[in-house]
Amino acid sequence: MIENYIKQHAELMPEKAAIICDNEYVDYAHLWQQVKAQADLLRQQGVKPGSVVVMRTSQTIGFLIDYFAVHIAGAVAMPLDHNIPQERFESIRQQYEGKPMPDGVADILFTTGTTGQSKGVMISHDTIMADAENLVDAHGYTRQTVFVVCGPLNHIGSLSKVYPVVMQGATLIIVEGMRDFDAFFRAMEYPSDKMATFLVPANVRMLLMLAKKRLKPLADKIDFIESGAAHLMHSDMKALCELLPRTRLFNTYASTETGIIATYNYNDGQCLPGCLGRTMKNAGIRISDDGLIVCSGRTLMTGYADDQQLTDTILRDGELYTSDLGRIDEQGMLHLMGREDDVINVGGLKVAPLEVEDVAMEMPEVEDCICVEAPHPISGSSLKLIVVLKEGATLDRKKMAMFINKYLETYKVPLTYEQTDQIRRTFNGKPDRKYYRKER
Repeated sequence: MIENYIKQHAELMPEKAAIICDNEYVDYAHLWQQVKAQADLLRQQGVKPGSVVVMRTSQTIGFLIDYFAVHIAGAVAMPLDHNIPQERFESIRQQYEGKPMPDGVADILFTTGTTGQSKGVMISHDTIMADAENLVDAHGYTRQTVFVVCGPLNHIGSLSKVYPVVMQGATLIIVEGMRDFDAFFRAMEYPSDKMATFLVPANVRMLLMLAKKRLKPLADKIDFIESGAAHLMHSDMKALCELLPRTRLFNTYASTETGIIATYNYNDGQCLPGCLGRTMKNAGIRISDDGLIVCSGRTLMTGYADDQQLTDTILRDGELYTSDLGRIDEQGMLHLMGREDDVINVGGLKVAPLEVEDVAMEMPEVEDCICVEAPHPISGSSLKLIVVLKEGATLDRKKMAMFINKYLETYKVPLTYEQTDQIRRTFNGKPDRKYYRKER
């Protein structure tokens, strides 16, 4: 298990900084001592091997000590969002607390529920190790890496970055979200030229809009930035490349169910839109006959907790069938084409809204946008582009249509255009397409 590395580092480099949060600090020796003590306490409290321990997350050293201790005690961690309503927390605890899980399960992580009801995903210790090895190998974590985590530790996006940090004996800095830019940039002032972080696309957009001047001087301090959890706009990719020309910038394909699968350093001089790179060492990918991404390898989930029927719908014969549309190019690089449910049928021709949005975002007056389905009296459906314009810009429908038509086929050009103040997005920065479908 990943915690064995904490013990190893405690013996070989006891005074090395392990976790930093605000004014708190713990080295590997004291981290291991506290994890062991907490694991002993859990056993005294009656926690059994293989049983579930339900816990609220927090962006603290204490939470990670509790999380590691659950594993050392042989139990299964179920970290829930710290803002979860108490009634919901108690309901989940009554359902799962102390319940035995299959051998080898380390965590149960709940999906965000943006594409349906939230589901508890069982993650094994072997999957955690495979994810850690993938990230170390592909992103180059070393003992000198100082990784800033600013996302919630109950989701795979941020929690998975704890694994390679621990494996390599690197240093983790915990920040309470991205609402406080000052805290994020204070973390980035740590005396190291091997800084790294994980940012969802919404955070990338925030930094580009509000903190370019503060980000640019860090060009020689930031070793790499990883993005994931949602589609990263091509315009934002290019802007970040310009700001940080010597920083490795990764776009990663991962999910709670699949684990960490593929990655692409788009600061490679090409900055390929929608590209997610090649598969990592412990993962495999193929494209099904209907264009869906199918994953294999050690990073896959064990299954959905208490729902074998649902598990069997996507996990078959060692492969996990996603709802993501993709293609693999001649160089073996994965390209994301959108989600199956998001594809819009226009007169029998299928359009991935991500493709339209990427082109629209290249227009200098567009701040944000979403392409949605709209009714049409003849074809049944048409495309509608909802845009947020930059200050001082005015909506010119004809100009927008002509611009998009320069890059895309005619049937992919929206027929209607609407201006709004804000695009509704989910917690992790994805456009809330379900909301706009309801609005229709």
